Amino acid sequence: MAGPSNAHPQADRLVIESGPALVLIVAAILCATLMQTLDTTIINVALPIIQGNLGATIDEGAWVVTGYIISAVVVIPLTPWLQMRFGRRQYYSTAIIGFTIASVLCGTSHSIGELILWRIVQGMFGGGLIATAQATLRDTFPKDKIGLSQGLFSLGAIIGPAVGPTLGGWLTDNFSWNWVFFINVVPGMFAGFVILTRLKNPNDPKPIPVDGIGLALLIVGLGSLQYVLGEGQRRDWFDDDLIRFLTFTCIGGLAGFVGWELFGTKRPIVDLRVLRYRAVSAGSVLAFAVGATLYGAIVIFPQYVQSVLGFTATLSGELIFSRAIFIAVGTPLVVRLATSGKFETRWLLLTGFTLIGISQLWFAAITTSQTEFLTLVPPNIMSGLGLSMLFVPISLAILGGVPPPVVPKAAAFQSLSQQLGGSISTAALVTLLARREAFHQDILAANVTHAFLPFTNFIAQHGSLGQFYATVLNEASALSYADAQFAIGILALVLIPVVFIMPKKKTGAPPMTPVFE
Repeated sequence: MAGPSNAHPQADRLVIESGPALVLIVAAILCATLMQTLDTTIINVALPIIQGNLGATIDEGAWVVTGYIISAVVVIPLTPWLQMRFGRRQYYSTAIIGFTIASVLCGTSHSIGELILWRIVQGMFGGGLIATAQATLRDTFPKDKIGLSQGLFSLGAIIGPAVGPTLGGWLTDNFSWNWVFFINVVPGMFAGFVILTRLKNPNDPKPIPVDGIGLALLIVGLGSLQYVLGEGQRRDWFDDDLIRFLTFTCIGGLAGFVGWELFGTKRPIVDLRVLRYRAVSAGSVLAFAVGATLYGAIVIFPQYVQSVLGFTATLSGELIFSRAIFIAVGTPLVVRLATSGKFETRWLLLTGFTLIGISQLWFAAITTSQTEFLTLVPPNIMSGLGLSMLFVPISLAILGGVPPPVVPKAAAFQSLSQQLGGSISTAALVTLLARREAFHQDILAANVTHAFLPFTNFIAQHGSLGQFYATVLNEASALSYADAQFAIGILALVLIPVVFIMPKKKTGAPPMTPVFE
């Protein structure tokens, strides 16, 4: 049923831009978006070198990634409150400038502890960049150009993680690991200056009191969840006392947070009632699914081609870049179809998940210890086309199904859902890889006897049992990566029915009235 007419007061002023001002603001927003999304994957390629240069253990190096994600995940749902409390222009420009300064401090770190500290700070500023960028673009464009605004946003949001390994590998191979952070300086300075001087606020800042209890419960719940996901496999999951304890604090913190925000306070720091909009709740589920398939695949693919196939960081990045190219090629066509008013956008989502599922099963079929570079290009292209069909329809459904004042809240839920989907799928895949590698190693080793002809021939030619064992380990690793690719493919295909939870409609100029179902 329809909500009360005063449930969401209208924005104080229009912020729609045109001409050179629009171009300048869009360029700044895309720069800020690319900075944040690149940093989710650019560090992965450089991490082994960072650990070596700073004398860090694998566990310490993992905190360079985990610390960033924990702080970012906590900040994402707070961004609507921060925008309302301090003003969108003030908050967004501060987040961009803070992210840029933290990037410089990361690049100049001389110890692993110092780097982890500045990565946590970087995540605090970076957490709100995506949701704020999406809402700002949505409000800056005219209502009939919402598809174009989300198409532009998706280029930064999806291409960034895809090209991160490419750029990270090239910078690490040709310069140093420090440049994976220094690369943010120029776009950060440009974006921060433009947003600070040119962006209009849709509302004046309002002195809203801080919901301290809700904030504390959110930090405990999401922080614990992200730690468990990031460190679970390394600590053998629930055999570890800390993981068990943080699992309880995660469940308790999130349950307490939901109860407090819905029933315990009149001024919640996160407005969970926005999930009553079907477009937001259904779209958040689909955003979770996109994150699960996108980030999981991006994390394991560079590991496979570098550790098993022996590709350089640059070469593995070039493979992923072939995926990014076709995301960029497919996105404009998807925008045109999704906003034509003649096409059921759920079919775009269905096609996208199908292409991703088939491409991952294709990867599984060709994942061996001897796979050649060109063999991996076609499934990458198919995956890129599939991804280009997901983000724009979901964004249009979410942001087009709510009134303007609710847009920042809806964008935050989409961003948080996508991040959590990526975190959970990555944790599951890392565990799957470890356990399937051990499984395949046991099977292969069990067959190695002097009656096994390939073994006796190998020893006769090379005379090294250690070298044969290394070959067994490499084959077991290749088989485990094939299993992981297969799992992602099945996940994408299983998620297809989720598409039909979205409201059935053709998307032209989306309705701007609140609809509760």
